[in-house]
Amino acid sequence: MLTPDDIRAVPLFASLSDAALDRLARSCADIRLNTGEFAVHEGGERALYAVLSGRIEVVKKFDGVERTLGWRLPGTIFGEVPLAFAMPFPGGYRAAEPSRVMRVEPPHYFAIASLAPEVADKLGALARERMGGLQGVAAQAPKAQITVFGARWDPACGELRRFLSRNQIAHDWLSPETPDLAQSWPGAMPEPSLCPVVRLPDATQLNQPTLRDVAVRLGLQTRPAQEVYDTLIIGGGPAGLAAAVYGASEGLRTLVIEREAPGGQAGTSSRIENYLGFPNGVSGDELASRALQQARRLGAEILVTRCVESVDPSTREIVLDGGERVRARSVILATGVTWRHLVIEGFDRLIGKGIYYGAARSEAASTHGQDVFLIGAGNSAGQAALHFANHARQVTLVVRGDSLEKSMSRYLVEQIAGKANISARLRCEVQAAHGRDHLEAIDVVDRPQQTVTRHDCGGLFVFIGADADTAWLPQEVVRDKNGYVATGDDVLKSGRWSHSRDPFLLESSVPGVFACGDVRLSPIKRVAAAVGEGSMAIAFVHQYLAREGLNAGR
Repeated sequence: MLTPDDIRAVPLFASLSDAALDRLARSCADIRLNTGEFAVHEGGERALYAVLSGRIEVVKKFDGVERTLGWRLPGTIFGEVPLAFAMPFPGGYRAAEPSRVMRVEPPHYFAIASLAPEVADKLGALARERMGGLQGVAAQAPKAQITVFGARWDPACGELRRFLSRNQIAHDWLSPETPDLAQSWPGAMPEPSLCPVVRLPDATQLNQPTLRDVAVRLGLQTRPAQEVYDTLIIGGGPAGLAAAVYGASEGLRTLVIEREAPGGQAGTSSRIENYLGFPNGVSGDELASRALQQARRLGAEILVTRCVESVDPSTREIVLDGGERVRARSVILATGVTWRHLVIEGFDRLIGKGIYYGAARSEAASTHGQDVFLIGAGNSAGQAALHFANHARQVTLVVRGDSLEKSMSRYLVEQIAGKANISARLRCEVQAAHGRDHLEAIDVVDRPQQTVTRHDCGGLFVFIGADADTAWLPQEVVRDKNGYVATGDDVLKSGRWSHSRDPFLLESSVPGVFACGDVRLSPIKRVAAAVGEGSMAIAFVHQYLAREGLNAGR
């Protein structure tokens, strides 16, 4: 419990009257932190903190890299910037050793400041000084963890760069065309046969590394830490990350297995404008990054670059690629969907060399000043078109239908109409792709006019819908003809449910195996729906474990 003497030891409050000190002692939180615990996370709600004992480390992430900005020792305060500028915490404050801090809520601080104006003056001056320091740090160029060397049109290089971007790993990319290449890449230039080449911070060089090689070198988790989990989530998209957040926060031993990078298809969305709580919209990778940090902070394990090869329906034992096995008391399928592929002349030869299925935000910069084409008329295509329009000279949507309104949200249609460099070719299709080493042009057929025109093309991005990739699941898990997993009432209708109770709303035909998000048989395919189903799945997992007599967390 706080005492007036504890608070008097903080210079900011040393001049307060005995009555004011007693008031603070009765109203402020007395927080004890173990090593590694946060007093407040980056983005946390504003409040004023004072360090009474121990040592607090100030940390902030820049381009996915955590940096230490300073320390707070006994007698010092933090939270003056959020209070003075009415903003969330710009950094996190973590105990570097067992520590004790007091937390002053804003109303209590302002009440004291009204009685002792000198406190407000001191805090304001400190806030301005530290805000200046933050601006100086933000102005510094972020230090890339790794450097990638490879040709622009090398599919392996492109895949590696997308993997790094989606995992929030700051990196530099050099190509044979990079100006002043000799100054940027020390030593001899890599042979083309060795590319892509990755140089690590310790100067180690990796030639043609796999994504898992890079993940391991960068400290990303690729192997489970335990043998048994309460719930194992397959897929790290919005549904899977939501399940991870709620599972870990409710004490379940939670493991997420993701084959590439957290975020799923939503992670490639340049702007999601209708997600609750983000009035100015949020990019898919930002939403995924926030959810990932939250899941990890709450104790969930996230494996990347790992695939599930099979699930035993009777024991719920999971076999990972490479033969590694892990057991789970419950399984949540959140694998999402994969883009449908087109059968068009020249496509297979130019995939990754100018033709892409979907689009990461990081790819927009490579289209600067060029003419790009997008195939599709759904929300993903609309979001990508708006993002590419900030870089490309001209963006053209190639649409088989006769309007955008039939398949795209109105807010996107209206924004596209307001962009002078976005156009839509309705009732048209791409007939062929041309280029030697990379995409150079495409043929577009106009169905009503029965004409074919050739267009120079700096990039072609395909958004034609997706299907569930669930062929690897055992036959005991009921799916429809397109691979979507049946749950709840759909399982009962299939006649494949044999348990004595009815299946839970999100439970598959195998008891203890649940499905949520886009992989589930449902007409609703939205990010918000996936997040809601992910959280609901955890509630059903709890009920399942209780009914089966399985104790979570043991």
